[in-house]
Amino acid sequence: MTAKSKTETIDELLSDFSRFYILLILYEGPAHGYSILNRFKKRVGKQVSPSLVYPFLQQLEEKALVRHTTKPVGEKEKKVFELTKEGKELCTGLFKRFADLVSIAIEPSLYVCAHCGCKVYEGGYREVIDGKETTFCCMHCAHSYKEEKRLSKRAVKGEKHG
Repeated sequence: MTAKSKTETIDELLSDFSRFYILLILYEGPAHGYSILNRFKKRVGKQVSPSLVYPFLQQLEEKALVRHTTKPVGEKEKKVFELTKEGKELCTGLFKRFADLVSIAIEPSLYVCAHCGCKVYEGGYREVIDGKETTFCCMHCAHSYKEEKRLSKRAVKGEKHG
C-alpha cells in the first residue's frame, strides 16, 4: 500500500468516532459483532447501531484489513473478526495521528517540571520557593532544584568575597 492510498483508506473508513472505536476494539484482539456491540456500550456508555458495525466490518474485510473465521460461541456459530497485518498497520498509524491531536488538546493543561523539564499532566509536586509556587514532577526534582539553587547562591557569594 502506498502512503497516498493509506491516507485515502483512513479518510474513507473513519468518518466518525464509532468506526475509530470499533478499530480500537479489534486492535485489542479478535471479536465477534455482538462482542463489539457490548464492549462499545460498556466503554463509551452509548449503543452503537448494528447497522453501522456490520457493514463497517464488511468494508474492512473487502479492503483486507480484517478477516473472519467462524467459531462456536455458546450454541451458535459466530464470525470472529481479526485485524490483518495491514489492518494493524492502519490502526497504528491512526492511533499515532490521534495521539498527536490529543497532545495538542492537552498541551495547555500541562505543567513543566522546573528541574528536569518533563511535562506533567496530573499530580506532580508543588512547592513555594522564594515566594513563588513552583511545579515539579516529583519531590526528588524539587529537592535537586533547591540544592542546585543553594549551591548557585553559595558560588555567587564566594565570587563576591573572593
